[in-house]
Amino acid sequence: MPVFSFDHDPDRTRRFRELTLPHLNDVYTLARYLLRDAADAEDAVQECYLRALKHFDTYRGPAIRPWLFAILRNICRAEYARRAAAPAATIEDTPEAAEQTPLWHESQETPEAQILRERDADAIRRLIDTLAEPFRETFVLREINNLSYREIAETVGAPVGTVMSRLARARAMLRAAWIAEQEASR
Repeated sequence: MPVFSFDHDPDRTRRFRELTLPHLNDVYTLARYLLRDAADAEDAVQECYLRALKHFDTYRGPAIRPWLFAILRNICRAEYARRAAAPAATIEDTPEAAEQTPLWHESQETPEAQILRERDADAIRRLIDTLAEPFRETFVLREINNLSYREIAETVGAPVGTVMSRLARARAMLRAAWIAEQEASR
């Protein structure tokens, strides 16, 4: 793999850092949901940023986040497809992971509220993981990374109508799974 250096253009390096680094957590979050493995997600994010740096001259447009997501998505599909091809765990097959820290975390005023929030976060994460890839990807891009429908469409290479349909179906599937899980726990 060729080594690229931008020592000769510090302004380009600074611009790259200023534009891309604020989105590092969002890129990692998407990678984590797409690959379902923290180590693979870290590797994919690193590869994404290397490719983005290498092809920074091809970046056109005001929104760099969808561009980074598109690069990450291609990496996840091309280089990590064999790992993602493993059968997805169903809700019943997913082990409890109470010791894991949720991907998102808000401070709580009481220990009881924190336990309930962590339980709900684990359940939501498990439910999102059970979605088929196009629905999971669309849901994460919209609800976690706050991309617009148009930005998601550009990222995944699908019409806006398809994005809207996938998002509606993902929400409906999550809602149904959440209700079923709540009723089963009663």
